[in-house]
Amino acid sequence: MANTIRETELYAPIKTYLQGQGYEVKGEVGAADLVAVRDGEDPVIVELKTAVSLTLFHQGIARQTVTDWVYLAVPRSATKAFAKTLKSNIALARRLGLGLITVRLRDGHVEVHCDPGPYQPRQSKPRKARLLREFARRVGDPNTGGATRAGLITAYRQDALRCAAHLAEHGPTKGAEVAKATGVPTATRLMAADHYGWFERVQTGIYAVTPKGVEGLKMYATALQPDK
Repeated sequence: MANTIRETELYAPIKTYLQGQGYEVKGEVGAADLVAVRDGEDPVIVELKTAVSLTLFHQGIARQTVTDWVYLAVPRSATKAFAKTLKSNIALARRLGLGLITVRLRDGHVEVHCDPGPYQPRQSKPRKARLLREFARRVGDPNTGGATRAGLITAYRQDALRCAAHLAEHGPTKGAEVAKATGVPTATRLMAADHYGWFERVQTGIYAVTPKGVEGLKMYATALQPDK
């Protein structure tokens, strides 16, 4: 049976770490798991938990009514799941103005991933541009908010549907003619890439719709309507 980790196992490594920085450390002071004080500075509070949870973030926010220097501490795991979520948890801690500490229990190694501080969001102009471009290109509102990502109607899929519909009606056609007739300027490149398996090149520069493309037209029959 696997050993159960206890919050108390985090206390000694973090206490030693903070003492090395000149802090006096005491456990279970008031509602705080650990309090550290140094030379009249604002106190440092560390909340200990065996895993990251919403409750841990709630506790950290509550301790911010006492001091700005609040850290959350959890054991560091070697699992891929932990590594995958660590970046997101660091981002959330920063957004909330909290610090985040991990402790490697096998040797007591303490790592501070972020310190408390005011959150300053940095917006990505390229991401905003892509979002607005996708919004502008998409016809109507073909998706229900909250749906799974698989099978969503994007502007790219709508362009592919326009090309497939033209080929289904007119038969094999030159890419340039499809682009002109459908208003999809990237039609040739889109059909050549054939991400959905809807197109086949029958001659140089000439494309036809595949049986899978015909099925796609049936499946997404309402995708090009102005209103869902």
